[in-house]
Amino acid sequence: MIFETLLIGILVAVLYVEIMDIYPGGIIVPAYFALYLDLPLRILATLLIAALTLLTYRMLSRMFILFGKRRFAILILLGVVWAQLWSLVFPVLFVSSLELKAIGWIIPALLANNLEKQKIVPTVASLFIVSIVTYFLVRLVGWIFY
Repeated sequence: MIFETLLIGILVAVLYVEIMDIYPGGIIVPAYFALYLDLPLRILATLLIAALTLLTYRMLSRMFILFGKRRFAILILLGVVWAQLWSLVFPVLFVSSLELKAIGWIIPALLANNLEKQKIVPTVASLFIVSIVTYFLVRLVGWIFY
């Protein structure tokens, strides 16, 4: 069902972008959120890492000229670093933190990139709308065909 979720999520995200002209955290991010909607701590951890990535980027952008390709590259790099640090530090601090892991390394970085390009509230709201629609469409497809 992973392939179906990613495919439906990409289709819903593309349609949403065409209609609303707001990226829901990227094209692939809502599909991955839909995969993990039953694990809210993973979604929370991913959102927190994206926020840390965005905050770190904004601090660095005061000292360096970061725009265009550089902005995207530094956001991806920071997202990967924060996701890796998160997965290394949290198991040491909290014993039951297995659910509090990010959804991959790239997903928080792609989300942070769109949070920087657009405003935070429309991006996060769009992310949850597209993720929930994807989740229910996948369940509907699974119910009909499987």
